[in-house]
Amino acid sequence: MTEAQTTDQWWAAFPAPRAKCAEVSADEVMKMFDDMDIKPEPAEFLLVDVRRTDWEGGTIKTSLNLPAQSFYQTRKTLLDLCDRAGIKQLIFYCGSSNGRGPRCANWMQDYIDDISKFGRKTPLKVLVLKGGIKGWVKDFEGSMMDGYEEKYWEQFK
Repeated sequence: MTEAQTTDQWWAAFPAPRAKCAEVSADEVMKMFDDMDIKPEPAEFLLVDVRRTDWEGGTIKTSLNLPAQSFYQTRKTLLDLCDRAGIKQLIFYCGSSNGRGPRCANWMQDYIDDISKFGRKTPLKVLVLKGGIKGWVKDFEGSMMDGYEEKYWEQFK
């Protein structure tokens, strides 16, 4: 790999992730939304959309946008917030969940694994949305999305 290729890869500035997080299907996440509607308790999951410049066409409802390029530095804060809010599942996604989504999820799991060696325990389970937002739109179109732009998604059909 040439030096130019290395510097073009934003993730090269960070350690390679060691963990390999499990995937969750769009159907499973939709069921979590359904359960959220019938249970009086606060949601126990948080969706994290790590898209940045391609954050177009809408996002899945309740998602927090934390662009992958700046995510690594926010892991501690995100874990603290999730623990305080009683979040049990942290679900990452990007366009198709083949790059940024899994990379950020794995970095988050690495952080959790590292701090557990010093006695900090968390019930948080880190997952990756299989197929990313493109898979979500394919399965559910604009359902459970904020800012859904049907015309934008036509290019992926």
